Amino acid sequence: MTDSPIAAPPGGRPQVWLSVPPQDVEGLPGAFDYVYWDGSSQDFPADPADAVFYVVPYMKGPTAGARPLSRMRSVRAVQTLSAGVDHIAPHLSELPPGVRLCNARGVHEASTAELTLTLVLASLRGIPRFVRGQDNEKWYAGFYPALADRRVLIVGYGSIGAAVEDRLTAFECEVVRVARSARDSPRGRVHALADLPDLLPSADVVVLTTPLTEQTRGLADAGFLAAMKDGALLVNVARGPVVDTKALLVETESGRLTAALDVTDPEPLPPGHPLWHAPGVLISPHVGGSTSAFLPRAHRLIREQLGRFAAGEPLANVVATS
Repeated sequence: MTDSPIAAPPGGRPQVWLSVPPQDVEGLPGAFDYVYWDGSSQDFPADPADAVFYVVPYMKGPTAGARPLSRMRSVRAVQTLSAGVDHIAPHLSELPPGVRLCNARGVHEASTAELTLTLVLASLRGIPRFVRGQDNEKWYAGFYPALADRRVLIVGYGSIGAAVEDRLTAFECEVVRVARSARDSPRGRVHALADLPDLLPSADVVVLTTPLTEQTRGLADAGFLAAMKDGALLVNVARGPVVDTKALLVETESGRLTAALDVTDPEPLPPGHPLWHAPGVLISPHVGGSTSAFLPRAHRLIREQLGRFAAGEPLANVVATS
């Protein structure tokens, strides 16, 4: 499906709102006027009604990026720079019919997969304990769990889940894949979410990489966690609400499960929250995608998407339409 010609506002070219400085993105199409707004200011740099393409600010909280949407009466495409679109999808009803919502598939896979492996290895090999030992000049020798010979269950086998598996292949572990529905992948069988009760009891490590949807909100609840084997590790690099925090605290405070969390519910985790000091819990501050790899990939995505848009070609990564 191709686009119809893009209408320009009186006296100007069609307007594109970017959340990165336009001068930093090489090769932008010359067919547009570019407006820079990164979500930091309450004031808009131009009238949102003139925007035909909107690149949503990244890492500005759950509400900043949605602020101009209700006023974007001419917009035809909304591009997030995040893999998840749960902060924008609820606002699709505010947009004109036919607006395409695109995610940032291809931007975050490498960085998120790197962090996933970091959290898994750090948790299994006792790195948090070693760091505390170094701070206190204590030598914590002994035997620690290895990733080798372990069974790793990836729940949410999309592009990020596949990137995690790509990096697991060198560690001599078995990977089991789960997605919303069963299918075959280049690496092997992908099980359906409905199969989780049969898969969880045999997994040594469970990695959550699923998007946050009504189906996955609270997916890792008390029943899910109870089905995990004693001593298993839960790794969440998806969204905080995919895990029931109270249920996780019951399991970690008892010492039955351990966890490594790049995302939490609530987030950011407030001072005094019991997750901070739960035994066997490693927390990183939602930094799965925010690395030096982000900007080059984000710039490439913006350039390619706007090139398609200018040419009237189908956009990539369309996940919903208003």
